[in-house]
Amino acid sequence: MSKPNGVVAAFMLLLFLTSVVSPKLVVFGSSAHDDEDHEHGFKRPDPLRFKYYSGGYNVTNKHYWASAAFTGVHGYAIAAIWALSGLGFGLFVRLKSPGSGFFSDSDCCYVVMFLLVILFTVFTVVATGFVLKQNQSSLQRTNKLKNTILEAGQEMCSTIQRVINNMTLIQSQLLKYDKQTSLLLNVTIRRLGNESQTIQNFVHKNGHSIENGVHASQASHVVILSINLISVVAAIVLLLLHWHHGFITIIILCWILTTLCWVLTGFDFFLHNFADDTCSAFEDFEQNPQNNSLSVILPCMNSTHSDEVLSNIGCIIHKFISEINKNIERVYLSFGLHQQDDGLFGSGKICDPFSAANYTYVPEKCSKNDIQIGELPNVLSGFTCYGENTIKNCRRQGKFIPQNAYDKARAYSKSVQGMLDIYPDLQSLTNCTIVKTTFSEVAVNQCTSFKFSIRLLWSWMLSLSIFMVALVISWVARAWQDKGRQFSRCSIIPNPPDRL
Repeated sequence: MSKPNGVVAAFMLLLFLTSVVSPKLVVFGSSAHDDEDHEHGFKRPDPLRFKYYSGGYNVTNKHYWASAAFTGVHGYAIAAIWALSGLGFGLFVRLKSPGSGFFSDSDCCYVVMFLLVILFTVFTVVATGFVLKQNQSSLQRTNKLKNTILEAGQEMCSTIQRVINNMTLIQSQLLKYDKQTSLLLNVTIRRLGNESQTIQNFVHKNGHSIENGVHASQASHVVILSINLISVVAAIVLLLLHWHHGFITIIILCWILTTLCWVLTGFDFFLHNFADDTCSAFEDFEQNPQNNSLSVILPCMNSTHSDEVLSNIGCIIHKFISEINKNIERVYLSFGLHQQDDGLFGSGKICDPFSAANYTYVPEKCSKNDIQIGELPNVLSGFTCYGENTIKNCRRQGKFIPQNAYDKARAYSKSVQGMLDIYPDLQSLTNCTIVKTTFSEVAVNQCTSFKFSIRLLWSWMLSLSIFMVALVISWVARAWQDKGRQFSRCSIIPNPPDRL
């Protein structure tokens, strides 16, 4: 038996989707492949400019996307070859009608060919089921990863908004007494607002884009594979009914669907590479969050600048509280009392949560008897001479603090307390805590299963594409074998020719 030639090939592929006080944004990285240095960039062909892309992982760079998508070229190339071979075979059939002698007329030949068709049909149906199942699984894992990142962005926005609200209140309290500091706070508030808007734009705009891309990929798999599955089942029915023209139509349709399967195989391999790139970026971020190619989603402040900012804040607050404590000590001495006495100011000491050495924030440093700086106005109010009292009456009552001085002290103490209230949030933002925690959670708990899910999707899609090639070729051979012969309904062996 002579066998007709066909086009069979194999290929690979896979999917992802998709400073706070300083205006620096940091977030994504690069991919993990043996021949690529993620810290310094990739070396992939860039079809947009016909040379290699040597940059890093950057989801805002069209050349990165082009080079990443080009990794699926083997699938796209096989799809093109398969489509062209279909056109060539169609022209061959038009120019040369199949003749006898191409296949043996023995019953065994018909049975073997039918069994091959059934075998490849079973393989195709099983592979289709696994692809559809894995497609749903990869969708769920991709959505989980996407939601983790978007939730981190929303948490970052909430943190920034809390800082802005507190700074706005501090600004209004200091406006009357310290316009320079109030102006500096206003600049910081505007900068924080810009950072918050940047993150919100990512969450709302890119979040929808990623979701649409993920669902478009999932829908394309479902639609193409569902039509393909229906066509495969219909082909078996038409083959058993020996409706030759209908069977030829199914072959043409499945030839086109096989081309699309190879396109999806290439696309899934691209997604597989993109997932590797993204997870490698998360892992690299844990090692070096500042020198990382994650550069468009969540903000992180430059570590040197953030340490300086926090140290300056700690220094100012520490010196302010130290000065107040010295004044309180002088007052105690003027009355001949000790600070430990339960006298004028309770314990006689304002809580200073900053160490004098490097101004590190250590709230545990304060004892439970220390006065919080925000409570100072309540303590001073008992010694304040308000406007309706005369100086003489105030002195007689032991009220030696003028109201103007009290109002200024109140504004500063409330401002310092407000800064202490938002200091943990500032630490979180400047130390990139939210981003580090999020990316660490993704890298440790999600990336392995995410990449494995995408790899399985590509593997099963590759298997399905190969099975479809084999199945369509077996269909063509069977159609060629059956052409011009008469069959009984559901028979796989042709009727013997009428004897004269």
